[in-house]
Amino acid sequence: MSTFTVRPAAASDVPTITAFNIAMALETEELALDAGTVAAGVSAAVGDPARALYFVALPSPSPSPATFAASPSPSVSPATVAACCMVTFEWSDWRNSTVWWLQSVYCDPAHRGQGAFRALWEAVEGGARAAGAAGLRLYAEDSNESAHAVYRRLGMKDDHYRVFEKMW
Repeated sequence: MSTFTVRPAAASDVPTITAFNIAMALETEELALDAGTVAAGVSAAVGDPARALYFVALPSPSPSPATFAASPSPSVSPATVAACCMVTFEWSDWRNSTVWWLQSVYCDPAHRGQGAFRALWEAVEGGARAAGAAGLRLYAEDSNESAHAVYRRLGMKDDHYRVFEKMW
């Protein structure tokens, strides 16, 4: 198992996170996202912590370049970022506290199974606890069994809710 350093995302990470989000949508939902829209959305989140927090995991202590399969654009290079996730916030009146939602979770295929997501999870969980959050939530595609297994190993449980949405 490799070791990873987790840090808040910086503006210089926007191209990598954008590429990861586009790759994730293709991989999990066969959905082709517009790169400009995704880049603007990631930039908005990275630039405004009230909207969301992005975190990146980097191999440590000597980061080496991460490989990136099926890059959506030859101009995008994921550099040393191995994984990323975004945290958004939901107020829970039932708990009188905030629930942190993990979203846009992606681990570069070259770093899967090496502890990159575990490092992100532990950092986010620590931050949520320190901030007094009620807990953590995330959603995963129904068919993404490998992600479900990872989340269960980290102590997450399937809940009794189903997420419904109407997107336009």
